[in-house]
Amino acid sequence: MSTDEKTGIQALQRNAADLPMKVGQARKQEYEYTRHGTLCLLANWDVSEGKIISPTMGETRKEADFKDHIQQTVESAPQVKKWRFVVDNLNTHQSEALVGWVAGLLGMPTESLGVKGQSGILKSMASRSLFLQNPEHTVCFIYTPKHCSWLNQIEIWFGILSRKLLRRGNFISKKDLQEQVERFIVYFNEVLAKPFKWTYNGKPCRA
Repeated sequence: MSTDEKTGIQALQRNAADLPMKVGQARKQEYEYTRHGTLCLLANWDVSEGKIISPTMGETRKEADFKDHIQQTVESAPQVKKWRFVVDNLNTHQSEALVGWVAGLLGMPTESLGVKGQSGILKSMASRSLFLQNPEHTVCFIYTPKHCSWLNQIEIWFGILSRKLLRRGNFISKKDLQEQVERFIVYFNEVLAKPFKWTYNGKPCRA
């Protein structure tokens, strides 16, 4: 799974209806709008299938939100024995809550994790990251290099979502925004889904 958040998705309602396309002219969109707030989308891109899996939307992107999203994803497919999540280095992707949940899957007692900021696995972001990257765990996280989150394929899909829905969308509420995003994901998975042809060869990073 290629996983990340798309934050600050605005529910913008245009103050007037769009003008339809004409020969030689694109559809014209009203530039004044009413802003109904924002939502955050957490999504997983299944690299092998080319589909969005188990998305969640909410108003925040705190460590509990990300942990709950990963937990929901894993519980949505109990037949899967090994999970690999490619994520960037955001602190919520290396959180105390996430470590605690993964440790629970492994049957590790809470007291064995140490204390955040003081000792053990929970001591620092580096120690938590090291624990979460363990390939022997049922759920393992693979972190992109710093400043290279663009290598995560979910970012390509977020671009598709922006171009095809959000950029020229009209949303009368946050609920309407969420419903339209969820419908787009269903449509994408049924009609447009396919794995990305990854052509990046790493040359700029090697340089």
